[in-house]
Amino acid sequence: MLATLLLCTVVGISDGDSLKARCSTEDGPRTLAIRLAEIDSPERGQPFGRQSRQQLAALCFGRPARVEPTALDRYGRTVAHVSCQGSDASAEQVRAGVAWVFDRYASAPTLYVLEADARQARRGLWSERSPVAPWTWRKRHQAERRVSIQAP
Repeated sequence: MLATLLLCTVVGISDGDSLKARCSTEDGPRTLAIRLAEIDSPERGQPFGRQSRQQLAALCFGRPARVEPTALDRYGRTVAHVSCQGSDASAEQVRAGVAWVFDRYASAPTLYVLEADARQARRGLWSERSPVAPWTWRKRHQAERRVSIQAP
């Protein structure tokens, strides 16, 4: 399935880099959990998490999508390049300043150009004095949860 272009309809938005889509597959229609490739968006409790989710919903929710799977992540989600309304969803999230380029997985140089432009224009999360990347935010909150669980 990973090498196939899927034609889907976006039926849910989890956050700024994850969605659910109803797709036509070789085995019939399936609903897939999809993680947008090459980006990471703020978490729900993080500044700009809500705006990131809203931005992705405005672009993709209820609309046809072209989904190009690249991998499965550790949670079983399909990592994919997703296009809605003729636009690459990952690129649009970065352009709007509501997602970071996820260096660990990024391969598209244009995403870095879009992020630099959003930073310079102080769009979205880049309007903050010191925005915290989602991977750093998650690490901090996981450590805080471990401490609170271990406390008597």
